[in-house]
Amino acid sequence: MSEESREVATEQAFVDRVYRQLEQSAKAAQELAREGHSRGRLGHEGGLVERDAMVFQAARRMAQLDAAHEGLVFGRLDLHPEFDPDPRYIGRIGLRDENRDSLLIDWRAPAAAVFYQATAATPQRVIRRRVLRSAGREVVGVEDELLDAEALAESGADLPIVGEGALMAQLSRARDRSMHSIVATIQAEQDQAIRAPSRGVVAISGGPGTGKTVVALHRAAYLLYTDRRRYESGGVLIVGPSGVFMRYIERVLPSLGETAVALRSLGEVVDGLRALRHDEPAVADVKGAARMAELMRRTARQQPPGSPREFRVFWRDDTIVLDRNQLGAIRRNLMSQGRRNRQLPRVPGTLLDAMWRQVRGERGRERGREAFDDEMLSSQAFLDFVAGWWPPLDATEVFGWLREPEFLARVSDGVLSAEDQRLLIKSWGDGADLSVEDVPLVDELRYAIGDVPARTDDEVELADTGLLEGGHDMQELFTVADREFAPAGRAWAPPTHKIEDDPFAHVLIDEAQDLTPMQWRMVGRRGRTATWTIVGDPAQSSWPVPEEAAAARAEALEGKQVHEFHLSTNYRNSAEIYAHAAAYAERVGLDADLPTAVRRTGTEPDVRAGISDAELEAATRAAVAEIADQVEGTIGIVVPVARRSEVNAWLASWPERADDARGARAAIDSAVPPSGDDRVVVLTGLDTKGLEFDGIVVVRPQEIEDESATGRATLYVVLTRATQLLTTLS
Repeated sequence: MSEESREVATEQAFVDRVYRQLEQSAKAAQELAREGHSRGRLGHEGGLVERDAMVFQAARRMAQLDAAHEGLVFGRLDLHPEFDPDPRYIGRIGLRDENRDSLLIDWRAPAAAVFYQATAATPQRVIRRRVLRSAGREVVGVEDELLDAEALAESGADLPIVGEGALMAQLSRARDRSMHSIVATIQAEQDQAIRAPSRGVVAISGGPGTGKTVVALHRAAYLLYTDRRRYESGGVLIVGPSGVFMRYIERVLPSLGETAVALRSLGEVVDGLRALRHDEPAVADVKGAARMAELMRRTARQQPPGSPREFRVFWRDDTIVLDRNQLGAIRRNLMSQGRRNRQLPRVPGTLLDAMWRQVRGERGRERGREAFDDEMLSSQAFLDFVAGWWPPLDATEVFGWLREPEFLARVSDGVLSAEDQRLLIKSWGDGADLSVEDVPLVDELRYAIGDVPARTDDEVELADTGLLEGGHDMQELFTVADREFAPAGRAWAPPTHKIEDDPFAHVLIDEAQDLTPMQWRMVGRRGRTATWTIVGDPAQSSWPVPEEAAAARAEALEGKQVHEFHLSTNYRNSAEIYAHAAAYAERVGLDADLPTAVRRTGTEPDVRAGISDAELEAATRAAVAEIADQVEGTIGIVVPVARRSEVNAWLASWPERADDARGARAAIDSAVPPSGDDRVVVLTGLDTKGLEFDGIVVVRPQEIEDESATGRATLYVVLTRATQLLTTLS
């Protein structure tokens, strides 16, 4: 046997032992679940509580054990024998043996920290660090790093050093359509950010390829491990730039045994809404601006279009009129007391107060206020007026008011220019679906309008008994708020999700440099009481007014302590590719953070110029085929937005994948990467945010640069997506 084979066999024996213990732990969890179910048959409430608790704990443990199977044991530490003569094994979860002694240390545990923090400069008593490469339960290789040669010589231990080093082996592997955990190869500067204190805000910055995203995801797993009760009960919200990106990262946390997270793209942050398409850059710049908050505030205070402007009734000897001016004053008074929908229970009583003040006749005064209220509340005309004048509003319904040019012009006076209004009307025309940039606007309206208040227990009891309170029949008042109302032509029911339910225990924002001021306001509402992890690189920003976004970010994080971490090493790109991207950033004047690329391939980027439109399809096909011949993993074709349909049409006519790589077929829908064995996907520049590919073909880079005010930053991002091969077609 070779030395490596002997070492692999040694590690395999230990891994087999761990899997046997894993199976025993799984059986114990199943037994706990069975015992929990039996407690539910005890016939008393305590037994049901015990059942629920035991079954929940058992289910969580079984899910954790199931998730840990792939790469369960990945690390080994050999320390100075005087400190610890036995090796320490690091894994995705912690396990104890039959004697309750530690068998496998969870990578998030304090005892595992030295696995990531020890270096040759500061070995921290570690002589050798070993990473185990596995396929299922089989150890297929080991990668060693000798951290303290002097200590090895002093100890006289037999510790062979095998492999090229875990990091380089990991960086050289082919990419697929999912981001993978880096739990076995976390570097020291990354580990510091992962294990940072939970309080306040952890801000992780760094140039392309430094691992900001995957470090942030491992931090989420670390927080769930260190304070599970807080973060599982409060929830962890992870927000990324697109659905493509969210699908790319969705496997990382489950592979670490963590599923108690909500992964949402910016178009999915608001419950009940899902937007996939982006607006054109000029429109997006208008919708994302901070001034839109004032526009939404004004819109929320408007009277619904088509609602009644007057109410007239004859009672006894008096003609009672609520005219436009009086109704306006009542509306302003109600608005001053809080959000619009919150005032629903007050509306009938407030209108009755104003109407009673107009009763002057002797017969009316003799009957009294109570009789007046009873008669009005039993009048269908009055109830219809109340329901039409102050209906419970839904934010998407109110947002629809802005599609009318006259309405938009009235509420945007002094806020938006005529050109801004024109762009908005154009984007909202023909009943277009919501865009990603519309979602924060709807959320702004939702908070400005407020939720319809739920009845308190006392109010429900009063309604059930028919008792009067303050001269008003509570049953009738709430009937007005809850009933079907004619103007909308549909039944209305209070939403099941309340805005008070939004805050999470932890909020993680990736590609934070791209958030608009309105998106910061939207995300900030969900993290008022949360701890935060924020990931970004200002040089990659697609928002043209960074000062405005910075102010919105500061408002969202107000009062929270910020801990800054900077990552300085590019692990993604080859040095040749990143040198090309960095040269572009310097040439166009981007103030870019330029990390050091640690890996060379010997292959320079292939810059092909002078390609006409007539030649472009053939040139693209040839470039993809050449890259497909040389790499095993994914290939991205990045195109200007205006050419996406054109390139998709080309790809639809390409032959199906044959035995050779030249048949690789691309996805037709650029927003959804293909499944199965397809390796090629078509994306726009913004779609590539946070992604990486073995090879990239950039079609018409100058057009990508010219697409928007931040096109240079977008093209810089595109040029940093490839790990091995980069071709540009100019």
